[in-house]
Amino acid sequence: MDTTIQYSDFSFPGQKGIYKGKVRDVYNINDKYLLMIVSDRISAFDVVLPRGIPYKGQVLNQIAAKFLDATSDLVPNWKIATPDPTVTVGYRCKPYPVEMIVRAYLTGSSWRTYKAGAREICGIKIPDGMKEHQKFPVPIITPTTKAGHGSHDEDISREEIIKSGLIPEEEYAIIEKYTMDVFMRGSEIAARHGLILVDTKYEFGNLDGKIMLIDEINTPDSSRYFYADEYQDRFDKGLPQKQLSKEFVREWLMENGFQGKEGQKVPHMSDEFVRQVSERYIELYENITGEKFVRDDISDVRKRIESNCLKFLETLK
Repeated sequence: MDTTIQYSDFSFPGQKGIYKGKVRDVYNINDKYLLMIVSDRISAFDVVLPRGIPYKGQVLNQIAAKFLDATSDLVPNWKIATPDPTVTVGYRCKPYPVEMIVRAYLTGSSWRTYKAGAREICGIKIPDGMKEHQKFPVPIITPTTKAGHGSHDEDISREEIIKSGLIPEEEYAIIEKYTMDVFMRGSEIAARHGLILVDTKYEFGNLDGKIMLIDEINTPDSSRYFYADEYQDRFDKGLPQKQLSKEFVREWLMENGFQGKEGQKVPHMSDEFVRQVSERYIELYENITGEKFVRDDISDVRKRIESNCLKFLETLK
């Protein structure tokens, strides 16, 4: 029996194709809908790690669904339903070729870039003298191009996006506003549960001329969270922040000599490490939602997913 879902090869009615990303398998249904299965795969440094993480797909999918519902008054989004804990079905939109990254603090990759001497990110100037995990005066948007399979995302400025014609200026202005509105709402929700939404990424698509928020939002795969009650004390003492994000996986990989570079080998993932990663994902769910995580039956997760999806697709006919 499959207790984690690391791959899918389903055949659904009306299926026109399938796209397999690092974590998500997305099925095109009749060129009108997308059925997105959030697998238990985990990636870091653009590499999919060899072992799946139990309940990770359920955590990510259910957090994203809650945030899509909680921001639907701010921006239209692609979601129609979640027929299975790991699945979202929504409208098929034409995606914009840029990911919108919002940063409220100098941390993670932005800190590594800053520490290396850069004082500008995506055309935005960053002042001298900042420290790791320091809050920006106002959140900044640092877009990246959406990389093709096997490629790395590349930073790009607002001016370059518009000048190159990737997104028309008037549409980009709307996307920028939506990005900041959704981020501020996510920050408010996080604050109510004692967390800080540090940074995240959003993706947008177009459906019949309407700009829509697509894919996942505010999950630990796409976002970083700090604990609010410990933030200032740790910052003042120059200590690492306790955080709920995938950064701890990246840090573990770096400690074990892996950064996704050519010739490097992914370190062994022990049962205990896999369990710890699973518990961290569940911890984030419970912190950010304020609800107890209910572990769904994973005795045969593939069979469960297929059955639930087939039942729901019948309702779309």
